[in-house]
Amino acid sequence: MPAPDAIASLQKAFPGKVGQAKEFRGDYNLELDREIIRDVASHLKSLGFNLLLDISSVDHFGDEPRFEVVYEFAALGGEHDQAHLRLKTKVSEDDLTIDSLAPVFQGADWHEREVFDMMGITFKGHPDLRRILMWDGYPFHPLKKDFPLEGLPSDLPGEEGFSRRAPLEGGPFVAAPLTKPPEVGDAPTTIHEPHAHPAEREK
Repeated sequence: MPAPDAIASLQKAFPGKVGQAKEFRGDYNLELDREIIRDVASHLKSLGFNLLLDISSVDHFGDEPRFEVVYEFAALGGEHDQAHLRLKTKVSEDDLTIDSLAPVFQGADWHEREVFDMMGITFKGHPDLRRILMWDGYPFHPLKKDFPLEGLPSDLPGEEGFSRRAPLEGGPFVAAPLTKPPEVGDAPTTIHEPHAHPAEREK
């Protein structure tokens, strides 16, 4: 089913809870109420949108609702192969929860874990909601806009790159600025990534 027809079907099935679509160069975006996201995903799947490409999140720091969760759906196969639809829903800082899509699309699993890890949004009904990039017990969510670039101190003895604030120039996360702009013919500058463990610095 083409994206415009799928949008019309959603607006009919969920009156008052699905907004007006925005289109730009054939790309369709649709905002909807948070509480219907799982039902909407099931409805889209029945319409042939059989692939959940991605789930991401945006921190609109200073606004309320502060957070936005973004879903990318695609229809593979059939008459309208590769039709694409983007859904967006708002999540308040006072209630950082939203229904998991894992019961409908198994591929939602790791995407939701990453959003939970980086933004602190909890996905209700997720089969194994735990951190996927940071370690269990890490107290912060690094992609929030109020998380400083140099990091925050945490209790992790021996892991200097993560347990203490990092210097912004030449530290483990930010490369030192060049003394002069590179010129044509200059050898490429090698930027070394931070060591994952202090023992690696001895090699």
